[in-house]
Amino acid sequence: MSQQTEQRGSLSFENTKIAFRSKSNRDLDKAYWLFKIISSNFLTKVGPPITNFALNIGLPITGLIRNTIFDHFCGGETIEGCLPAIDRLANQRVETILDYSVEGEDNEAAFDETCDEILRTIEYAQRNPNISFSVFKPSGLGRFALFEKVNADLSLNEQETTEYNRVKHRIDRICKACHDGNIRVLIDAEHSWIQQAIDDIARDMMRLYNRTSPIVYNTYQLYRVDKLASLQADYYLAEADGFFLGAKLVRGAYMEIERGRAAELGYASPIQPDKEATDRDYNSALRFCLDHMDRIGFMAGTHNETSCRLLAEEIDKRQLSHNHPHIHFAQLLGMSDNLSFNLAEAGYQVAKYMPYGPVKAVMPYLFRRAQENTSVAGQTGRELSLIIKEKKRRKSSK
Repeated sequence: MSQQTEQRGSLSFENTKIAFRSKSNRDLDKAYWLFKIISSNFLTKVGPPITNFALNIGLPITGLIRNTIFDHFCGGETIEGCLPAIDRLANQRVETILDYSVEGEDNEAAFDETCDEILRTIEYAQRNPNISFSVFKPSGLGRFALFEKVNADLSLNEQETTEYNRVKHRIDRICKACHDGNIRVLIDAEHSWIQQAIDDIARDMMRLYNRTSPIVYNTYQLYRVDKLASLQADYYLAEADGFFLGAKLVRGAYMEIERGRAAELGYASPIQPDKEATDRDYNSALRFCLDHMDRIGFMAGTHNETSCRLLAEEIDKRQLSHNHPHIHFAQLLGMSDNLSFNLAEAGYQVAKYMPYGPVKAVMPYLFRRAQENTSVAGQTGRELSLIIKEKKRRKSSK
């Protein structure tokens, strides 16, 4: 029996011993209560305004946040502060994607500081082999309203043109640094009404920096009705223009906002009619990337067990190496550890998104993640069931 077959036979997403190997009993208890709180739709809706109010008037709750939701979903407040978390993942063969997750700032000084911080993560990644990707959110480098105007193909005045050139320059600095340092970079997806502008920039960056290998990865949200076709079109463009396509495949995180805006403004929703359609396009995208591995490097950014198993099985069916440089799995820190660590144990390439930044500045990100968790059917319940299963296993093995 081949090594790959032996590895594949051992892959089980129910193996909680591997999933929670790095967590103490106290860590498991904290995670259990955290997901219990997140599972309450009421608390995830009223929690953000109450917490923001408490932070703004100076109530001493930062320590409580740091020791609960921040500690579970974030690596630290600084790059160096993330090192213990990076090492814990590396001990279980999981790589790190350092994600500077400060959101909400909307001025040139903040955009420049975000760019400089991302460049620091790239420099750090060159010294730490456990960091496999850099990442940035385009609206962290330029005004959302400016992207919106470009996306709508409206004319920019002279000041706006200069401003948008600065945005593109920041993105180019990041992508060039990744190319020069041989660090891959993920361009996160955003709302549909600014995504085309981002896609245009991403293609330009891939043309420049993906000539010999996939360095720049654009994100494709398969909960959109048009994104499987976009992925395919970009592949044929890459083939014709002689560059590698980098693709991060996700389902998507803004479904309720997208549908609400479409209904309010009276245009057809860009979102798939149902989950089955999203799942179909996501899995078709996985197969399409595997069919064109000569020209595509891709990351399956998903917490969906069926899609993870499908990709693992397809890798074996096609007799590809588990650690093929063009294939990565990815999940968020603090979520779906049963997927990440069991896949890594079986030899697949896995990375965790590790958000970091000052506690107060990262709160908008954390609240958004908590709300997304409650909107994904079964996700929080699945996390709880796995924690309970592991607690029982440990109790019975004493």
